[in-house]
Amino acid sequence: MDSDGGQRTKHHRIKEPRNHERDFSSNLPYVPPYKLARKMKEVEDKSSIEYQKLTWDALKKSINGVVNKVNAANIKNIIPEIFSENLIRGRGLFCRSIMKSQMASPNFTDVIAALVAVVNTKFPEVGQILLRRVVLKLKIAFKRNDKPQLLAAAKFVAHLVNQQVAHEIVALEFLTVLLENPTDDSVEVAVLFVTDCGAMLQDVSPRGLRGIFERFLAILHEGEIDKRVQFLIEGLLALRKAKFNGYPAVRPELDLVEQKYQFTHEVSLEDEIDPEDILNLFKPDPNFLENEGRYEEVKKTILGDEESEDGDVDNEDDESEEEEEEEEEEDQQHMQIRDETDTNLVNLRRTIYLTIMSSLGFEEAGNKLLKIKLEPGQEMEICTMLLDCCREEKYYRPFYGLLGQRLCMIRRVYQENFERCLVQQYSMIHRLETRKVNTVASFYAHLLSTDALPWQCLAYMRLTEEDTTSSSRIFIKNLFQELASQLGIRELNQRLNDPAMQESIESILPRDNPRNSRFAINFFTAIGLGPLTENLREYLDNLPQHIRQQQKEVSEEESERSEESGPSSSDDESESDRDERRKNKRRRA
Repeated sequence: MDSDGGQRTKHHRIKEPRNHERDFSSNLPYVPPYKLARKMKEVEDKSSIEYQKLTWDALKKSINGVVNKVNAANIKNIIPEIFSENLIRGRGLFCRSIMKSQMASPNFTDVIAALVAVVNTKFPEVGQILLRRVVLKLKIAFKRNDKPQLLAAAKFVAHLVNQQVAHEIVALEFLTVLLENPTDDSVEVAVLFVTDCGAMLQDVSPRGLRGIFERFLAILHEGEIDKRVQFLIEGLLALRKAKFNGYPAVRPELDLVEQKYQFTHEVSLEDEIDPEDILNLFKPDPNFLENEGRYEEVKKTILGDEESEDGDVDNEDDESEEEEEEEEEEDQQHMQIRDETDTNLVNLRRTIYLTIMSSLGFEEAGNKLLKIKLEPGQEMEICTMLLDCCREEKYYRPFYGLLGQRLCMIRRVYQENFERCLVQQYSMIHRLETRKVNTVASFYAHLLSTDALPWQCLAYMRLTEEDTTSSSRIFIKNLFQELASQLGIRELNQRLNDPAMQESIESILPRDNPRNSRFAINFFTAIGLGPLTENLREYLDNLPQHIRQQQKEVSEEESERSEESGPSSSDDESESDRDERRKNKRRRA
């Protein structure tokens, strides 16, 4: 808003209201509650003006007391109390008390709006009067350049829109006025207003909200506002990208009214608004007793006859209570609600994703992930989500490898799950892009090089021409190149030649067929890791001698069997002599 009042009132489209806000509070001296009750009892004529004044004063104090003590925890208990007061007679008092309470504590605006939403379902005229007064207060604060009053009124309008007491057209019209001739203050108020009700506008009027954000971008590109306000707009754009996460339209504990029961009121900023301030003042009612009786009937329809219900409960005997408790227990045992929509699983994945992306370092992310309450078997979700986040990056970030290493080192169950993820990823590696294949290979290379995963998991990969595809060969290539760069070619060769690794490494350096052995040798030589195949080369060079030796052993065994099958061998030679002769032949061979 401009510092020059003349320039500000020249361009905006809001008309100056005729009636300014005045204080209509009673000038009567304070009367303690016990004295007030005693005076009311002393009055014999209940329809007299004196008695009506006393009840009016008592109604005003009672409404103020109920409104001032409402919060998110006790709002369900406050609702019967507020309906116990005559809201038809005291609708002006109720609206004034609500607005004063909201102005004094703007942080409780959503709670106050929830209370108004409940009252609006039963008494729509009360909600309409309140909305008119709030919009009028908004216009006056804007005209007077009163920023604190404007922020409070804007926040109230935003939450009334969230509760669907006010139509979204009021919010869009207000934002249009604020951004038509942008100043630092007007843009700041608009940013805070969209922060409060952006989630609701995104649902009910996405096109209107899109137009508002286009205006925000235009203001940001013009660069005529202060840097601080530009940062506020950038933060709002990021919040919109995150779908207003952390700023829900209505908190779950304040979602008290179903949409079909709510009355939504439309008030335009261009209209001449009558706040009906006369309702704040005492006015004698010639039909006072009749109207009070009518409200008692309305109150019974809203709240029910609680006294009769309490009497019935007191008259029930212990046996019936025990039977009801037993029936409830049996019903709870038989009733099992099964969530077929996987809502809990989706929420868990969202929590894991937000925890990973919002952490500054891998240590912070690891501590937060370990604090998440998981059911048995849900550790796999953390491993899967971590690998998915790593795979979606344009380039490999060591953050994910360090986080995976930390989880594997702390709990063995994560080590087993990451090993299962390796099997799944390798089986579907042909579905991934080359960039994602390289990222996954770098991730598992880090886990293997730090011994976070056992090297026996390499047995899942078989390097032959028939068992590999172009994607799987790229994966193996990047995996071993990363291992060589982190460990060094010598240490990597020592790891592969470890006797404990021979069974697992036979799938990577196969010796079952000379053709497969040559394919593995050519593969590692082509990617610059030829020294890893020295033992495999020696094996191929000595393969003819091994074949001849095996053939010689086979022929000797056959000759032994033929000699043993003769008639004299079974009679003259004992079993020990035969074993000794076999050992000598093998020793000579």
